[in-house]
Amino acid sequence: MKKSPLLALISIASIGFALSACSTPDTPALTAAAVAPKDGGLAMPADYTRWPVFKLDVQKKEARQIRDIYVNAIGTQARAGGAFPDGTQFVMEIHSVKLNPDGTPLLDDNGKMTKDKLSKVFLMAKGPGWGDSAPAALKNGDWIYTAFEGNGTRAGADQSSCRSCHLPLADKDFVFHYDAYFKQRAGLETAPLTRLAHADAVATAHRGY
Repeated sequence: MKKSPLLALISIASIGFALSACSTPDTPALTAAAVAPKDGGLAMPADYTRWPVFKLDVQKKEARQIRDIYVNAIGTQARAGGAFPDGTQFVMEIHSVKLNPDGTPLLDDNGKMTKDKLSKVFLMAKGPGWGDSAPAALKNGDWIYTAFEGNGTRAGADQSSCRSCHLPLADKDFVFHYDAYFKQRAGLETAPLTRLAHADAVATAHRGY
């Protein structure tokens, strides 16, 4: 039996609509977002320096480094004693330090090392099931890591050293400076503040400690 031209057009339109429906963003099973990322697979957030400050000017004299750490807005929803929520991201910048002619770190008037160049950037992020692909002995909950060189290029997928460093911090959700962060935040939230002092405190929280 020969189909009329009208029926043929309706059939083609129906097939096209069905295929279109299968490829919509509302179908998680067909999107890349449904696949949990692994170590080394995250992209560097372009605007992380505008995020809330987690901790700045961490002086690592033995390594001759200065570290600045930022946390995204989702991470600031965490409460002391609990875990950081899924979707939290930390970015840590590692800066080399300026040296004296004799090779020792150049110190400022306060006895602190001074930044020279951005040498590394580390991203630590958390999502449901993201840590499943990590080696059993190095699991950090659902946290995964990605490292970048100072120029933004990826520094390799093996994040065993990051995992080893964070592994002893299970009671702090594997996060360094956990207690210091919440102590500082509690001080800003509970201290009796005048209107001007409150503005100063907010500014301080975004500059660092």
